Amino acid sequence: MAGKKQFDVGIALDAAMVQFWRAGYADTSLDDLARTTGLNRSSLYSSFGDKESLYLQCLDRYAARYGNMYDQALSCASEEPLLAVRAFFDVTLQRIADPDVPDGCLIAQTAMAAPALSPTIAARAIEALDSQRARLRTALNAAQLTDGDADDFAVHLTAVSQSLAVLSRTGASQQQLRTVIDISMSALSQALNARSRPRRSSRPARR
Repeated sequence: MAGKKQFDVGIALDAAMVQFWRAGYADTSLDDLARTTGLNRSSLYSSFGDKESLYLQCLDRYAARYGNMYDQALSCASEEPLLAVRAFFDVTLQRIADPDVPDGCLIAQTAMAAPALSPTIAARAIEALDSQRARLRTALNAAQLTDGDADDFAVHLTAVSQSLAVLSRTGASQQQLRTVIDISMSALSQALNARSRPRRSSRPARR
């Protein structure tokens, strides 16, 4: 039919996302995007808009794909909080080890390049990081941590997850990355154990 797209939009977005992820926004040209997606410039513009618009769509696709995986990993947080957080980190490790995608994290990469990017792109990266903290905070609240502890650990665990992506780009091994995770898991375990211990009464014992 006339006017009907003759390509799979999802496949094209995935190809563009990997190109941006591998080379970064600034170092990805329209020619690069045309080559990786198999579309000419006219098709790119008509389907996705300009380069910035395409990048924003790739960020949203990335955030939704891995966000759904993180949500699934954290779904058992109320019953098995340590298992849930460990599964959360496993999503990051599996992505890092996936040979079909570049090392690192597209969101972290975008956040680090934010000063050189448009305010719209920078805001979208911050929004994605805020969503990551929010899902962790919700999971830790479900595990009955206090609001203060849940907030603190949500910030910490988000930072650790992003640091794993950065470290992977410097050549850190899976074992080194797991050591980083283990230290955070130990701190979380202590906080959860403290929550479950009964408080001692401050009243003097009766004689």
